[in-house]
Amino acid sequence: MAVKNSKELGEKPIGKLLIQQALPASVGILVMSLNVLVDTIFVGNWIGPIAIAAINVVLPVSFFIAALGMAIGIGGSSIISRALGSDDKPKALKTFGNQITLTILLAIGLVIPGLIFVNDLIPAFGGKGEIFDPAKIYYIIVLCGVPFLALAMMGNNVIRAEGKPRFAMTAMIIPSVANLIFDYILINKLDMGMEGAALATSTSYIFCLGYIIWFFLSKNSELRISFSHFRLDLPILKEISSLGVVTLARQAVVSVTYLLMNNILFDLGGADSVTVYAIIARMLMFALFPVLGVTQGFLPIAGFNYGAGKYPRVRESINTAILYSCLMGLLIFLGIMFFAPSLVKIFTQEASIIEQTPSAMRWVFAAIPFVAIQLIGAAYFQAIGKAVPAFLLTLSRQGFIFIPLILILPKYYGEIGVWISFPIADVLSTIITAYFLNREIVKTLK
Repeated sequence: MAVKNSKELGEKPIGKLLIQQALPASVGILVMSLNVLVDTIFVGNWIGPIAIAAINVVLPVSFFIAALGMAIGIGGSSIISRALGSDDKPKALKTFGNQITLTILLAIGLVIPGLIFVNDLIPAFGGKGEIFDPAKIYYIIVLCGVPFLALAMMGNNVIRAEGKPRFAMTAMIIPSVANLIFDYILINKLDMGMEGAALATSTSYIFCLGYIIWFFLSKNSELRISFSHFRLDLPILKEISSLGVVTLARQAVVSVTYLLMNNILFDLGGADSVTVYAIIARMLMFALFPVLGVTQGFLPIAGFNYGAGKYPRVRESINTAILYSCLMGLLIFLGIMFFAPSLVKIFTQEASIIEQTPSAMRWVFAAIPFVAIQLIGAAYFQAIGKAVPAFLLTLSRQGFIFIPLILILPKYYGEIGVWISFPIADVLSTIITAYFLNREIVKTLK
């Protein structure tokens, strides 16, 4: 039975509760990941491998703006979970209203310059040579739809903070299904190429936001906000920002990583190498869905029980989440090791891509079983409102370790230096996170 009221987050058995929260989150992420995966397969087979590289070039910009909504959503949701746990509903309502206002202002404020400087941004993110024209077509249309995605990402996290994961799951499924249907119609049937792929993506964002608006206007939500809640409140904005910057920093680093990877790989192996990375990036988004689902399910449980002062339940939620996600990570690792060549052939029949991708993919996934500890550890600090350690641990994997590695190792080992940077960064960041998480448990959760 699903959580009907947020107070059940502090009452039900942790194992059962985590499954109830994580399963819908995992399904939602799976469907969204399948959407990206199938979208890439459609584009690769119906338009061509260059189109895959073009979309990969655009992702950093659109992801970063959409990440604003996610950052505001997760930052505010931490406040909402703890406020509901301590029976402070007025603060929860005011926080949600401020989240909406802040998301609208920032998303639109970034889309406008993003459109103005389109010709400079695309080459900077690796859209060079034959990749530039299809990337520009896709970029302009998708960027216009990104504010809808930002609001949807924000709202989805608030739904989770209420303990309503099934509605959050549905909100993730709707745009995924819509995108695939429109992909088939616009690309395959109407032969609209990159314009069709971009229009399908942007339209799916609007469908998603429509469902989320319905949820908050219906009786399913506990957060019945009024116009007064939209007025920006400085203390709440500071708290949202201090926690949201963790997610925003993570997504900003992801965008910088895409920028560097696209440019480094283009210089090392041309458009083919960029396409190899695009395929691996899609597989990462897809394969990690159960681990990310456990992480999403863990956040409201840890936040609510911490706010309610139920520290033994917080400790239990940490241990259970790590156990579940590590087991999932091990299964993912085994699947990639055995089936990498077959997976690549789904995306393209280009011989050079099929030859290069499997070995690179195996390197990238080599330390995936350990990544779960790093994700849960960083998520814990975010859930309980400790912004600084959450910020530093979130950045440790890609920002502090991975980016320096891909700037250094390729100079000595060429393209293999890029791929071995992934497992090295995963292992080192996991060791660091495990140390600080254990220290926090001993110090605070007695």
